Amino acid sequence: MGKKKKSSFSGSIGFVLSAAGSAVGVGNIWRFPYLAAKDGGGLFLIIYLVLVVTFGFTLLTTDVAIGRRTKENAMRAFGVINEKWKFLGYVTFLVPALIMTYYSVIGGWVTRYMVAYMTAGGSEAAKDGFFTSFITSNVSPIVFMLLFLAVTSFIVYRGVEKGIEQFSRVIMPGLILLIMAIAVFSLTLTCTDASGATRTGMQGLMVYLKPSFEGVTAERFLEILLDAMSQLFFSLSVSMGIMITYGSYVKDEVNLSRSLSQIEMFDTGVAFLAGMMIIPAVFVFSGVEGMASGPSLMFVSLPKVFEAMGGVGTIVGLIFFIMVAFAALTSCISILETLVANCMELFHQSRQKMCLIISVISAAAAAVICMGYNVFYFEMKLPNGATAQLLDLMDYVSNSFLMPFISFLTCIFVGWVVKPKWIIEEMESSGHPFGRKKLYAFMIRYVTPVMMAVLFLQSAGIWNVVAK
Repeated sequence: MGKKKKSSFSGSIGFVLSAAGSAVGVGNIWRFPYLAAKDGGGLFLIIYLVLVVTFGFTLLTTDVAIGRRTKENAMRAFGVINEKWKFLGYVTFLVPALIMTYYSVIGGWVTRYMVAYMTAGGSEAAKDGFFTSFITSNVSPIVFMLLFLAVTSFIVYRGVEKGIEQFSRVIMPGLILLIMAIAVFSLTLTCTDASGATRTGMQGLMVYLKPSFEGVTAERFLEILLDAMSQLFFSLSVSMGIMITYGSYVKDEVNLSRSLSQIEMFDTGVAFLAGMMIIPAVFVFSGVEGMASGPSLMFVSLPKVFEAMGGVGTIVGLIFFIMVAFAALTSCISILETLVANCMELFHQSRQKMCLIISVISAAAAAVICMGYNVFYFEMKLPNGATAQLLDLMDYVSNSFLMPFISFLTCIFVGWVVKPKWIIEEMESSGHPFGRKKLYAFMIRYVTPVMMAVLFLQSAGIWNVVAK
């Protein structure tokens, strides 16, 4: 249905590792463990796993199948299928454009911590106020952001097979091994505090795995459900055009059903191991209270945990932040690639030229986000009740507002306009069976749009008003 792209993944493994690399990002490593600790441990895990094999599977299948069948990027794919729905492609393009403004900033933060462990053994990173003084300084955050963005741009500049796929083939297996090694190490930890109480990594593991139903009401259960659903967006890179773009690079003979199952397993496995890596370690040295630090868990709490480990903590801390840098890089690559692929089609320019132009624009936008902690600092109340400054505002608009909205419209489009059969045909076009096609058809038409509408209303603050 559209012209065949010159760029493509070499095969199934290249696609799976690249897509998994996009899905496995900073959100998996700090956000998933924090939500698991906040939302009842094993209870959150069970809900999340159910959502992955239902909603996650539905949204991921839709994006990748649209990409491969149309052979178009996100901006053009919807218009190719139905001219009246081409607006959805432009709305989808807004998400990676907004995320790119701040993701390289967070990548710069991770790079700064990695350098701190390389040069000073992490001792300065564990000091009170280190994180705040760094992000509020005028120059350092911009320098580290530019360093991170330069590496990202270089890989995208090289193209799909020689850049993204080649990098993912090397980094993803290494990333998995690092996470597994630290997770196993966390379980061996033990600490006796000033009161004489001893906490072990295995006890921390039980805090993580054992479902806690304490204080769970119908309203609280819905909160946990929505937390898990929003994590799914962070995690699987759906509803932001990335998987449509990557899908357009997948060869026709690849078994999509099997590949998507592997991406789901990769992504969920990494998120689970991240929790197993972080929660036991924080529990051992900080107790249950230490896990309630939210977003500051990675940049404030964990460096203190590494310092409490003694000499070995320096090595573990360095390995940890190298691993997080890899995860951030693979995700940022996919975001930049989506922007480059769209703009190549839009402006009829070469990959190299568009990559350079978008990288310069992204660097300028990210510099403004960096200054959101000093020159442009402000605080505002978001509709969902959170207090935000510039980076949080961009994150809210892209992840909490636009992504559920795009998912809702995509479900209506696929479920009721082009019909699920259109996607199912593409899933089976390679001659391989699509075992979950009945589940897919039911989810895309009835269940997923309702859930996306609730998630959107909650993010917009409307749901809370109605619920009261």
